Amino acid sequence: MKKRKFPLNYWRRLSQIVSFILFLFLFIKTDYSGSDSIDYAVNILFRIDPLLALCAFLAAGTIITLMLPAIVTLVVTFILGRFFCGWLCPMGTLLDGCHRLVPQNNKEYGTNFRPFKYYLLVFLLMGALFGLPVAGYFDPFSILVRGLALSMYPALNSLSTDFFTFTYQQAPGWVNAITEPVYAFLKYSILPFHQKYFDLAIFSFVILLIIILFERMERRFFCRNICPLGGLLAITATKPLLRGHGGSKCDKCKNCRDICRMGAIDEERQISPLDCNLCLDCVDHCPTNKITFRFGKPLGYKPVFSLSRRSFLSAIAAGVTLPFVMKTRVIAKRPDPFLIRPPGALPEDDFLGRCVRCGECMKVCIGNALQPTFLKAGLAGMFSPVLKARLGYCEYNCTLCGQVCPTGAISELEVNKKRIVKIGHAWFDKNRCLPFAKGIPCIVCEEHCPTPDKAIKFRLAEVINSKGEKVTVKQPYVVDKLCIGCGICETKCPVPGQAAIRVTSAGESRNPSNRLPNTGVTIY
Repeated sequence: MKKRKFPLNYWRRLSQIVSFILFLFLFIKTDYSGSDSIDYAVNILFRIDPLLALCAFLAAGTIITLMLPAIVTLVVTFILGRFFCGWLCPMGTLLDGCHRLVPQNNKEYGTNFRPFKYYLLVFLLMGALFGLPVAGYFDPFSILVRGLALSMYPALNSLSTDFFTFTYQQAPGWVNAITEPVYAFLKYSILPFHQKYFDLAIFSFVILLIIILFERMERRFFCRNICPLGGLLAITATKPLLRGHGGSKCDKCKNCRDICRMGAIDEERQISPLDCNLCLDCVDHCPTNKITFRFGKPLGYKPVFSLSRRSFLSAIAAGVTLPFVMKTRVIAKRPDPFLIRPPGALPEDDFLGRCVRCGECMKVCIGNALQPTFLKAGLAGMFSPVLKARLGYCEYNCTLCGQVCPTGAISELEVNKKRIVKIGHAWFDKNRCLPFAKGIPCIVCEEHCPTPDKAIKFRLAEVINSKGEKVTVKQPYVVDKLCIGCGICETKCPVPGQAAIRVTSAGESRNPSNRLPNTGVTIY
């Protein structure tokens, strides 16, 4: 066999490396950099994802302009087959890169799980159409970005900070002359603006870790059997214009089957376009050069989905039924009052329908205020962003979360408009507030209130302090029409533990039914 000077699969590897570097670059740039604008299309990965686009379209009941680039992915797939999975997908590149660390233990050809991705795809599409939008739980981009943003990236910053702090304090001067410029470069180029902390960090990491460990069962196990995006691309690539032609008259060496990372080659050396991701390993490892990829007719080969009619109908039934079951929960009638969404968030049902659980808004949040919720918003709302004011606050002049949202679940707002959007309302707990409970002067909440006309004001009152003395103190109160619910008062409250002032979703602009009662009106 005459070997090529530059094997075809080297081009694929080069494409994977370049694409993954671009992915990491955009991921790192999804952060505050001293400006209230992001100059890069950091959310483009999600906007070219046809699974997320289709589910968002079905959930919203309309075409979302931001997601239209996903059509390009489908067109390319129709022409080249599952090219995206083998050449561009960062999750696929990560799994290929981890293969040597987590080698396949099971050497059998194929598994019985391949149809699962199609059943899952049907369930996700039906769920999105009828009110259970959970595609972000299974989409490879959402899983990868969420795992990196909520766990790996903060962990990298913590590790780097601890290491360089140790060298600064313990190492001799000549070592610091090296490490300090290195740390400065990392802070400028790679590490986040500041250390962040997230709920569900371990959970997000474990999900990503499990997908990598699946490589022990079968190479690209997630891509072959679970990935619903791969299922959608496989359906699109049923009859691509570029087809792989196997060596049906070759000997019994089985090199192509052994090397195929997707198990796309059957015993007759036929290449299934449903599973082939054009890695081209089979071409370069065929000793007789019998395998080729070329444009033309499929020569009578018909892809087989191997779907069970009963399982297919069950997936449809589950996708249709579960959304209506979810509507019988208590939170469907009375939402959690501490479910505070970012400024610009759409009404709850529309918000959940468009949110792809990517974690980008949480990563970019300056105050580390946005956190992934677990079951506060129900099963359909898991991993969606919620403001936790005790941990951080919504920066008054920041609009970054709307800029990075790939689907418009969080509308991009101008600064002037964002400043008047009400995401919640602050309430004092007089049993914990120092001027009320202890007679101790405290004006921290009012000092930090960012609105031009302070939303927190004071009344003079005579009280008995903890020493039994009669003193005059300023007791704070909230002016309803001025408070925007940013949460900085709760973040900065000096009372240990639970703050003496709490922010709830009451009065939020996006929900007219949650408006505050008018002053002077008697509520019966």
